[in-house]
This record gives sequence, C-alpha cells and structure tokens, in this order.
Amino acid sequence: MKSPWKIGILVDCLKLGLIEGVRKAADLGADGFQMFVTHGEVFPDNFPPQKRREFKKMSDDLGLEISALCADFDWIRGFTDPEFNKVNIPRIKKCVDLAVDLDTRVVTMHIGRLPDDKAHPIYQEALRTATLLAEYAAPRRVTLCTETGPEAPARLLEFLRQAPDKGLGVNYDPANLVMCGPFDHIGGVGLLKDYIRHTHAKDGVCLGPGDWRELPLGEGGVVFPYYLAALKAAGYAGYLTIEREAGQDRVEDISRAVEFLRRQTQAELPSLKA
Repeated sequence: MKSPWKIGILVDCLKLGLIEGVRKAADLGADGFQMFVTHGEVFPDNFPPQKRREFKKMSDDLGLEISALCADFDWIRGFTDPEFNKVNIPRIKKCVDLAVDLDTRVVTMHIGRLPDDKAHPIYQEALRTATLLAEYAAPRRVTLCTETGPEAPARLLEFLRQAPDKGLGVNYDPANLVMCGPFDHIGGVGLLKDYIRHTHAKDGVCLGPGDWRELPLGEGGVVFPYYLAALKAAGYAGYLTIEREAGQDRVEDISRAVEFLRRQTQAELPSLKA
C-alpha cells in the first residue's frame, strides 16, 4: 500500500552539522528535511543569495525536498513578549524570504503559552504579532506554522480563528500534546485539520505537570496507528518529519524512526469509528 505521506528529518537533530546532516538524511532514505535557520551559516543574515542557490542545488541533487524551515528563536516567549517581538518580527520576516528563495512554503515556530483570558495583554500581543506576520507571509505563499503543545488543541483553534485566514497554520506535533498535557493528540487532528501544513514525528510521555520525557518513536504515548488514521481522515498528505531531541545515538534513533514510519504508514490503519 502506497503511503500518502512523505518522511522528513529535522537534520539538526542528527548532530552532524548541516551539510553532513542533509547527506545523512538522504542516506537514511528520507524524502526531505527541515532545518533550523535561527543561527549559523543558514541564519538569513549569514546566507547570501549565491549560497542559497548552491544549497538548494545540493538538496535537489540528493533528491531531497526542504519540507520546512524552523524559525523558533524562543519557544517559551514565542510571540507573547512585546520587547522580544521588536527583534523577533524582523527576523521571522527574513526567514519567510529565505523560505521563498529555498522553494519551501512552511516556516515553523511556537507562538508561546497563551493565557485563558483572550483579553489578556499577552494573548492580544501574540494575536497582533501572528496577524502581522501572517499578512507578510501569505502574499509570498508561505505559511507560518505554530507547533502544538503548550495548550489544548481547542484553545489553539480559538486563537487561529481570530487570525487571518491565510498565512498562519499548524505544525502538528503529537508528542508535544502528550508530554505537555497530556492532551488528546488524536482528536486534536480533527479539530485543527484545516490548519495542519506540516507535522513532527516524535514520541514521549508526560511524567507530571511540567515534566516529560521524549522517547524514540513507538516507545512513548503517541498511538501512531490511530494518529495516522486521524491524519488520513483529515486529508493531510504532507510530511511526517522526525524530530529527536534526546538520546545518546541520534543517528541510530532517527534511522530506526525512518523504518518505524515506513512500517506504520504502509500498514492497514484502524477505523476511527466508535
């Protein structure tokens, strides 16, 4: 059975350096890769047009797509801090421009933890910033995708519905929902289906309030057969991009994760009907 999804690797997780990481992603049989652009040689200010063209050609020659860029400069503050946003907004705009040059249409980050009160200044600051950046990204055919995790999917959906219809989406990370809640990582797909543009393939467990452990795929609380069935029902046919943040042998863990996803995506999926 042909899988509707492509498998990606967040190459920074390999800890091999960017170029070797991209080559290793090809060796491991990935279809594409995501990379951080918040620092180093690919930070937009350090990445001139000629270097961008050379990097894109190298990726193409390896048969790899760039599934997304990660412009997560501070996952805790996200868009919620007015002083930080004075610096963060111009940087993210540069990352959007970089995405255009590299022919990828997804830039991921966290919007920060949202308070319950929609009138709270922190909530309103996050909404103002998300709106401003979405309005910059949309005409460039780029979607800024906030990662799931700090809040329940229903609360994130409320936030997204107040922002522009275009330019803002979701990078769905089921493990973040498991580890930070735990929240319903399967039901959340149905809630956020209209916004999901990219996903992370990650696993983990919640150890208590504010405490979690990230684990190799298949060893945590993400129920992959039902999660993939939910993605299929939602019509999502994009990337499952492996993210491994811990572990002593990242290359081995990610290699096994590729094989795990190959098996899971080619198996018969369960029914979601009650």
